[in-house]
Amino acid sequence: MKTVIFAALAAAAVSAPAFAQDAAPFTGPRAGVTLGYDKIGGQDGFAYGVSAGYDLAVAPRITFGPEVSFSDSTVEEGGVDVSRDLAASVRLGYVVTPRVLAFGKVGYADTRFEAAGTNINYEGVRYGGGVEFAVTGNTYISAEYQRSEYEDGLGGRDAGVVGIGFRF
Repeated sequence: MKTVIFAALAAAAVSAPAFAQDAAPFTGPRAGVTLGYDKIGGQDGFAYGVSAGYDLAVAPRITFGPEVSFSDSTVEEGGVDVSRDLAASVRLGYVVTPRVLAFGKVGYADTRFEAAGTNINYEGVRYGGGVEFAVTGNTYISAEYQRSEYEDGLGGRDAGVVGIGFRF
C-alpha cells in the first residue's frame, strides 16, 4: 500500500510541472485593458474597461480560473445612458499552440443604466469566448466576443473587444 501511495505522489509531482509547462505562458495572475464595439437595444457604441484574472493549469493544455472586469460604454438610447458594467466570470482555456489560447467564459454581469438622475442596475448572465496571443512571456493581446442576457426581459448586450495585458 505504501508503494502505491508513493507512486501516486511521485506521478502527481512529475505531472503538475508538466501541466504548467504545457499551459505556459497562460498561467498565473493577469491584468489588462480592453476596448471595442458595444451594442445594446439596437444602439451602437464604444466599450472600454479593465480586467484581471488568474489562470491555473488543470490538465495538459487546459487552463481554468476566475476573471473580474470593470467597463463603461458610450451607448445611449432614448435618454438612457448605459453606464458602468461589472462582471465576474470563470474562464476555461485550451492551449492551441504554445502562443495561442482559445477560451470560453461564463459568469455574472451587473450593468448600470442612468436616466434623468436615476440609476437602475440590471443583473444578468455573461458568456463569451475568444483567443489570447502571447506576444512575450508576460505580454498578451486578445480578442473576444461577450454576450450579456439581463433580467426582467430587458434583452441582451453584445460586445466585441480587443485587449492588451500583462501576466505577473
